[in-house]
Amino acid sequence: MYPLIRKLLFLLPPEIAHQLSLSGLSTLNKLGILTTSTLEESNQKTVQLMGIDFPNRVGLAAGLDKNGDHIQALAALGFGFIEIGTVTPRAQPGNVKPRLFRLTKAKAIINRMGFNNKGIDYLTDRVAEARENDFRGIIGINIGKNFDTYVENAVDDYLIGLRVAYPYADYITVNISSPNTPGLRDLQYGDELNSLLSSLKVEQIKLAAQHKKYKPIAVKVAPDLEDEEIANIAEILLENNIDALIATNTTLSRESVSNLKNGNQAGGLSGVPVCRMSTEVIRKFHQHLNDQIPIIGVGGIFSAQDAKDKLEAGASLVQIYTGLIYEGPKLIKACVNESKRI
Repeated sequence: MYPLIRKLLFLLPPEIAHQLSLSGLSTLNKLGILTTSTLEESNQKTVQLMGIDFPNRVGLAAGLDKNGDHIQALAALGFGFIEIGTVTPRAQPGNVKPRLFRLTKAKAIINRMGFNNKGIDYLTDRVAEARENDFRGIIGINIGKNFDTYVENAVDDYLIGLRVAYPYADYITVNISSPNTPGLRDLQYGDELNSLLSSLKVEQIKLAAQHKKYKPIAVKVAPDLEDEEIANIAEILLENNIDALIATNTTLSRESVSNLKNGNQAGGLSGVPVCRMSTEVIRKFHQHLNDQIPIIGVGGIFSAQDAKDKLEAGASLVQIYTGLIYEGPKLIKACVNESKRI
């Protein structure tokens, strides 16, 4: 049925369709209609990564459920883990609409949402509510900085995010790669990256002692990186004992879509055009990290083969977002079942 549902949803503006889809999923879940029975149950084995036992290798990428309002419904689709956010210390409206554009011919999306969210306190309340309703799935919380926080003060926002998220998350992702918050990507490089990660690592150790439980930190990077930049980032990740790398976020490249309607809109491009780029970045990071830091692969997964390619390039887990919008829940089943063969 999903091709028909998608056809109807694509008649609506993207952001409205997004909200209707999530609300619809939550309604179906409350009615008991959504179930994980779409997955093959035989030979289900957990995947241990970052000290966490993941039910399967396929997760939901951050950005779909920014405020954690639909955790249980999304998990019921069969994901092995759900990453919510990006969330900032204070609520913020994000960029001016329209800020989300479909490039249907390219199976792609351009977004310049700008970290629109209700703030981290709202999000952690939603996680607590899900746990109170007996949700036992794995939740990652993706944190960022507020748009009006100067880049040189960004560490303060990330420390707030880490402290507030820590009791609620199974892992925390540090998003320094969105192209839609001015200056954010500057944090991916050199002294800025090292300073940020060393501060977060010190705080992580304090929080682990306080809560008597270690919660891993992942760092999410962009696909628009030169080989030398990848090598430098990998070195800093290793020096700071970061627990995982998420590769990659959206791209600023318009090489394959500039001739399409809305193809030159400002923002990050996701979907099929970023797939090979993301996989290649995973491969290069894997060569530098040498299995010392696990990689979560994301970017343009539209088929089981795409997921397999990322796993074979060096990823241990994968995440889906744009592919879910275009292909529907069957994509989750296909990727999970393929990943079991690797």
